[in-house]
Amino acid sequence: MTASTTSHALDWIAVDWGTTSLRAWAVAADGSVIAQASSDKGMGKIGRADYEPALLELVGPWIEGASGSIPVIVCGMAGARQGWKEAAYRSVPCQPVAGEALTPVETADRRLTVGIVPGLCQAKPEDVMRGEETQLAGLLAGRAIEDASVCLPGTHSKWVSIDAGRVARFTTVMTGELFALIGGQSILRHSVGGSGDREPGPGFLDAVDQAIADPASLTSSLFSIRARSLLAEASPEDGSDILSGLLIGTEIAACRPYWQDRPVHLIGAGPLVARYAAALQRAGARTIVEDGSGLTLAGLARVRAGMKEIAA
Repeated sequence: MTASTTSHALDWIAVDWGTTSLRAWAVAADGSVIAQASSDKGMGKIGRADYEPALLELVGPWIEGASGSIPVIVCGMAGARQGWKEAAYRSVPCQPVAGEALTPVETADRRLTVGIVPGLCQAKPEDVMRGEETQLAGLLAGRAIEDASVCLPGTHSKWVSIDAGRVARFTTVMTGELFALIGGQSILRHSVGGSGDREPGPGFLDAVDQAIADPASLTSSLFSIRARSLLAEASPEDGSDILSGLLIGTEIAACRPYWQDRPVHLIGAGPLVARYAAALQRAGARTIVEDGSGLTLAGLARVRAGMKEIAA
């Protein structure tokens, strides 16, 4: 667990509950962050009965001596069917978040008033998101953005079209999970390797070019990674770059309607976002990289502001 604290007055607590990690921020009435903490107790590692103890482990010091109940606004996988309490989806087209739509969670500790931000769903074609809606709200908060295309790279990447400040449609692409499965469980596991944090070699963009030019050839192109390692003694790092480039390039080709006419806001940080930015620029797209953590907090703050507006 990591934590930092100060002595300012606590107004509410923001929580991002992911599959592998938990993050919390103590927020003052003026919106400033006065403390933050994190742990590895994500949704995939705990059971339903463990949520409140896991949260108190982080925020307990912040609420010591609290005379009343502190609002806790939670986004992410705590609202999944296998999470703390299932939060029903809101149907698009709609604004990313709504202050009145929180799903309440009963807690044993009466110092906490917990509400979970619902995810979004799409009927045709069927799709869902949970957690990304909060980052989308953060993207729009305080900015003159009415129409935008957004890409949120990850295990399951999301591509989103925002029209007139509302989420109009979105697409989920399992690129990250496919990379892990193919690289870890298929015949290609013998031909790929290396750290994902390193700068990709030239094979990455070459593979991006190939995939964008001919996305239908993906399955046959994949086996060429195996052949290169046998016949040309290509390194595992080279194989990993090619696998990444083929999968990301195919994703970009499939999602062309999202980026061909307007810039793409890339939400996230680190090597993965850098790869998406390079691949999109190679395809001729314009990109704007946005800080994912900052947008999550801004989105939760927008929910809090909406709650206050309703209560006024």
